[in-house]
Amino acid sequence: MRHNPVGIGIGLLLGVLALTSPAFADSGNSHLRIDPGDASPGSTVTVTATGCAPGETFAKGESSAAGPFQLFEGDRAGELTGEFTIPDGQDLGADTVTVKCPPRTMITDTYEIGGEEPNGAVAAGFGDVQDTRAQLAMGGALIATAGAGYVVRMRRRTHGARA
Repeated sequence: MRHNPVGIGIGLLLGVLALTSPAFADSGNSHLRIDPGDASPGSTVTVTATGCAPGETFAKGESSAAGPFQLFEGDRAGELTGEFTIPDGQDLGADTVTVKCPPRTMITDTYEIGGEEPNGAVAAGFGDVQDTRAQLAMGGALIATAGAGYVVRMRRRTHGARA
């Protein structure tokens, strides 16, 4: 049975890209996104709400751990974004975030307050650790090069067997 090496290479590439795609820490509520979903005391938490009425430019938020905060227009249409900082010494566990949009919309979700975050980044050889685009591009190029090498090798093997 002959396998199609191009199909195998494409399947591997798609699998790697699916595994490395970024994911938001969303607990399943499609109208409220809390990032990071496992923050630690002293860290900043970003809340993005999409469940407010179209055209809203302001909402009030409240974290049971950090208190009240404000949400304003985000980068995308229909999004309101706000931030708060988890107080140092805050107990670990679940924190409830509530966002109230005029006139009567209330959205609630929870996230986890975990232990201390690692301090610093791992030096991997290139780029900013926050910039995953360069890392994905380099990884994709390496996988494509490996796939092309595999195809060339299989063609040489196939042509060499016929001679």
